This record gives sequence, C-alpha cells and structure tokens, in this order.
Amino acid sequence: MTDKKLTANEKLVKTYVTIRDERNRLAREFDAKDKDLANDLVSIEQALLSSCNEIGADSMRTEFGTVIKSTKENFICGDWDNFKKWDGFEVELLQQRLHQGNFKEFLSNREDEGLPPGISTMREFKITVRKPTKS
Repeated sequence: MTDKKLTANEKLVKTYVTIRDERNRLAREFDAKDKDLANDLVSIEQALLSSCNEIGADSMRTEFGTVIKSTKENFICGDWDNFKKWDGFEVELLQQRLHQGNFKEFLSNREDEGLPPGISTMREFKITVRKPTKS
C-alpha cells in the first residue's frame, strides 16, 4: 500500500474491518475451546451416570455439589399415516413432532392401552450437577 494519507472514511472502514476480523478470530477461538469443554462435560456426565448405576443411586451428594440422575423420555412416531388413522388420535398431541408433555399426560390416563400404533419411546438418562447450598 502506498503512503498516501487516508481519508476519515477510509480510516473508519480500515478500523471496522480490523475489529470485525478480530471478533471473528476470537469467536473461532472461543468456539473451539467451548467445544472441548462441552466434550469434557459429556465424558464426566457419562462417568457420573455409570457411578450412579453401579451403586443404584438416583443422586449423590459431595462436598462440591450434588449429582442428580434423571430420565428424559421422548416419544417418536415412525408411521404417521397409521398413527393418524388411530381412533384415539387428537391434534393436540402434535407439534411438527409429537408434543412430549401432552403425549406423556395423554398416556398417563391410558396406561393399560399401551402405546398407539406407530409410536415408540426412547428413554435417556441424564445427569445434573448442582452446586452445594450454603446452610
């Protein structure tokens, strides 16, 4: 670049581009570090879930926090046409996918009937760690 004197607008644009590039660099750096930390948390959650399963506990209290094992349940429709033909079909059970809360409540009132046609369930155990409370 030549040593010409920059206009005020050229200085602003140059500064703008420099700041934008630095923000993008920092965002990429943050995203990479955050991804690593998120992966570390998943590994620790899996180890804590294994510990809960080994000792048959739904929670574990430690000096540093409490581990709580919970179950996440999702209902999946693999055959929409068959499900829509079912005589118990109600539109309130739907979003673009099955509405999990409404469907769970609906099933709780019909436990003896089982799952409707085309519906399966997937349960996933989840770990939550809470900081200790000060007493």
